[in-house]
Order: sequence, then C-alpha cells, then structure tokens
Amino acid sequence: MAIIIRFIVIALIIYLFYRLLRYVFDPKRKFDAAVESKSYYFFDDVQNVRKNFFITLRGAIFEGEKYLGTTDDAFEVVSIFVWAEDPAKLQGFTKEDFRFLEKEIRMNYPNAAINWKNPIEQLMKSETGA
Repeated sequence: MAIIIRFIVIALIIYLFYRLLRYVFDPKRKFDAAVESKSYYFFDDVQNVRKNFFITLRGAIFEGEKYLGTTDDAFEVVSIFVWAEDPAKLQGFTKEDFRFLEKEIRMNYPNAAINWKNPIEQLMKSETGA
C-alpha cells in the first residue's frame, strides 16, 4: 500500500511540474504579459495558415489575417491584411512604427504583400503620395 501511495505522490509531482512548465512557456501568456507591459511580442502559429497572428506594440494589439497562394516554387502565404483591434490605442504611433511591424511580419512571411486596414492604410498611403 505504501508503494502505491508513493507512486501516486511522485506521479502528482511530475504532473504539477509539467503543468508549471506549460504555463511558463505558454505563448498566449507571454503575449498577454507583453500587452500589459506595453512591449513588443509577435504571437503566431507559422505552421497553421488558418490561424491569424497577433502583434502587440506599446499596448496596441494588431491582428493579421493570412491568405495562402502560389509563388514560383510552392504554396505560401502571399497576402496579409493587418488591422488594429482598438484604433484609439494608435495615438502616438508613427509611420516608422508600422514599418517596423512590416519588417517583423516579413521575417516570417517574406513573399507576402502586407495590406493595412483603415486608419493605418491612410497613414501609409500618404507616405507614397498614392
């Protein structure tokens, strides 16, 4: 009987340690912490094209929708639409901030055309005079 209790206690300790590690390394938790601390974090499942990605920068949350298409060699993400979850939190953002976000997105999706939704689209268009 004592051996069974020891085995159960050891199994419980291993399970709790496993759950603690899963909690510490959970990307969603890291994303939420970055939103709270108003820092940068890119939350994405690169292997799953159907899942949108999320970026936080200075407390603002951006969501990106990926679209699969063909390139010269393979099927890849060829188009991305990005928008701000709460446009009111964009106060103080500059074109440089959005260029930084584009650069970070291109690191994971180099062949994708990045399109911004309003009001960011208007700011970025005023840059090129289009």
